[in-house]
Amino acid sequence: MTPIQAVLFDKDGTLFDFGATWNGWAADVIAHFSDGDSALAQALARALRFDLGATRFLPDSPVIAGTIREAAEVMAPVLTTQTVAGLEDYLMRTSAAAPLVPAVPLAAFLDTLAARGLALGVMTNDTEYCARSHLRSAGVLEKFDFVAGADSGHGAKPAPGPLLAFCTAVGVAPDRAVMVGDSTHDLIAGRAAGMATVGVLTGMAPATELAPFADVVLENIGHLGDWLTG
Repeated sequence: MTPIQAVLFDKDGTLFDFGATWNGWAADVIAHFSDGDSALAQALARALRFDLGATRFLPDSPVIAGTIREAAEVMAPVLTTQTVAGLEDYLMRTSAAAPLVPAVPLAAFLDTLAARGLALGVMTNDTEYCARSHLRSAGVLEKFDFVAGADSGHGAKPAPGPLLAFCTAVGVAPDRAVMVGDSTHDLIAGRAAGMATVGVLTGMAPATELAPFADVVLENIGHLGDWLTG
């Protein structure tokens, strides 16, 4: 394997456990907009592909790998008195304050990677504002050389543009960088950019879904160091 010099992480489902972080937030969003109307709550849940009884996203939910704008667009036909822009603003503000559950103790993990001389970045289909807010709350924002969201001007995954922007920013050729993520969006983008790809199982996608697009599928990012060494 070509020596890796840079690691780009997805955020939700990769640095942070997806279900533990976002299932409760989504239930709160549905409760807020349905305001006690059970039929409206069910309609929103269907649009978002969210199981109200189990309080969890379904694996095919467009919210999992999508942008906040896309989530707002899914909700808008159900909430006919709301605008997409208004919904997007609400989702951005509430998601920025969502309680986060790191997949592993992040500070120590990132320090071990930095000690190996690796450049580190985050690219999420969330907004850059939310990404920086979440990383700051977790106490790890300053450990990254690059942070971008779908609104940062580089595009969104699965397009390779934001991944190539990371490589340019840290001065590393794409074939010496790795994209680490929990969705096929992440891995397809990585392959398109010419990067190595690592799938992790702390999101909603099973290993069988990730494997065709990944050089390796790991239980969580904590196993990345061993794979890099191997």
